[in-house]
Amino acid sequence: YCVEFKTESLSHHCALENRPYARWMQYLREGHTVCVACQPPAMNTDTRRCSGDGHNADGGKILHWEAVGNSQCKGTWKKIQQLEHCSCPLVHSFIFT
Repeated sequence: YCVEFKTESLSHHCALENRPYARWMQYLREGHTVCVACQPPAMNTDTRRCSGDGHNADGGKILHWEAVGNSQCKGTWKKIQQLEHCSCPLVHSFIFT
C-alpha cells in the first residue's frame, strides 16, 4: 500500500544536500504532496504495516519524518490518505525504511 502526505515543514539541510545519490532531497518543498510506498522489508510481517505510516492518524495530526542518508534532512507532514493500490507518480515518490 501507499500513503499520501502533505509536507508541512522541512529543515534547510535538505536543500543543501548535493551528494549524487541524495540530490532528490533538494526537490522537497513545503506544501507538496508526496507518496510513500510500504514494501518489504520495511513492512512488519505480523501487522503488515510500515512504522510511521500514520495508520491511526487523522488528517490534522502532524507526523515527523527523516530522510535516510541525511539525518539532518527532516520535517513534518500530514496524512492525506492511504491507497491500497499504489499509483504514486515518478516524482515525489518514496518508500518507508
